Amino acid sequence: MFRDSGLVKERTSSRNAWQQWTPTWMDVAVLQYQAPRLAAACLASVFQEPLQDALVLDVACGTGLVAKELQAKGFCRLHGLDGSQGMLEHACRKGIYQDLKRCLLGQEALPAPEGCYDAVLIVGALSEGQVPTSVVPELLRVTRPGGYLCLTTRSNTGNLEYKAQLQQVLNELEQRGLWRKVMDFAMPPWLSPKELWEL
Repeated sequence: MFRDSGLVKERTSSRNAWQQWTPTWMDVAVLQYQAPRLAAACLASVFQEPLQDALVLDVACGTGLVAKELQAKGFCRLHGLDGSQGMLEHACRKGIYQDLKRCLLGQEALPAPEGCYDAVLIVGALSEGQVPTSVVPELLRVTRPGGYLCLTTRSNTGNLEYKAQLQQVLNELEQRGLWRKVMDFAMPPWLSPKELWEL
């Protein structure tokens, strides 16, 4: 998580894969996926203002797993963005978000004015073949000065190169004084579908 002080093209095949996966969305609870819960808890623990007043953007919101956890922590003003219309439809049915928009991360600017969000989260989408690391400055652009940016990425072998690129982007932005790290921790691993079948 970083405190804010102040694009590479997405693969079309990746967007199509998410669109096709939507109708058969796997119950990630079965995979012991804890990132939404942990990210919401992390954000709530550092927030200084009343949580119910914070305007939060859930980027790559999918079906709304993160919003559900944010709401449980007391966040009430939630907006979501995703590149998949099918995912947005699932998220809309949950009735948690006040605003949902389609946005292809890395191909277009986020549909929000500069500095309008108290917090921006992207959970589970910063990985190879999903969201390019070049989107991080755009996430910062829509975060208000003094706001928070909460990011998660994977540490599995297939994502190590991406994670190193992401860390380089984060370090460069911090060196330029655009933000500062306020918390950093390793997420517990979650089961892959292959591991699930081996249980």
